[in-house]
Amino acid sequence: MAGEKILIIEDEVKIARFIELELKYEGYVVEQQHDGRSGLERAMSGHFDLIILDVMLPSLNGMEVLRRLRQSSETPVIMLTAKDEVTDKVMGLDIGADDYMTKPFAIEELLARIRTALKRKKASSSNLNLITVGGLKIDLDKHSVSFNHERIDLTKKEYDLLKYLIENKNLVLTRDKILEAVWGYDYYGDTNVVDVYIRYLRVKLDDRFNIKLIHTVRGVGYILKHEENK
Repeated sequence: MAGEKILIIEDEVKIARFIELELKYEGYVVEQQHDGRSGLERAMSGHFDLIILDVMLPSLNGMEVLRRLRQSSETPVIMLTAKDEVTDKVMGLDIGADDYMTKPFAIEELLARIRTALKRKKASSSNLNLITVGGLKIDLDKHSVSFNHERIDLTKKEYDLLKYLIENKNLVLTRDKILEAVWGYDYYGDTNVVDVYIRYLRVKLDDRFNIKLIHTVRGVGYILKHEENK
């Protein structure tokens, strides 16, 4: 929790200040903006973990701020409004709000909703570091590979090659592309090295688990896609 950055976009300065003080007491780093346009600009230029966004704002209302923000950002947003209209809540959630609170609210409830939204963000971010195809999984943080939870030991180059293939799953990759991406532009060794390492991976994956992951596209290169043997 400590150190996570929160942006408050709220035109009522007293409310914004009250929320800021409570959040800082909880260990968050907090900024304020008091109109929609400057709030949107700060949200787009800064790196925030969560945004608290009022609906009724001068210069640009909260719904429009959220709509524009969602064109390029998935930062969690909790909307605040003086209206208790279901249609407003539905609109905000449909545009991309993560949560919705009606004024007046208990600060304890807001803090609880902030914690929940940040937990969801962390869970989503951690999933971004896991790449899967069928039962095959690469954990980028741990630098590990497994199939159906069974660990696969790879050399660094085998890992780099598999990572490149799986990041481009279902795409045909030429040998030259693979060579440049995995071995580098300045590689001057045998160009057959790609075929050699593909064979290494097939032994450790396809043959070992009786699956068909790495396919040859004759005259072009290779493609990784999930296709279990019948």
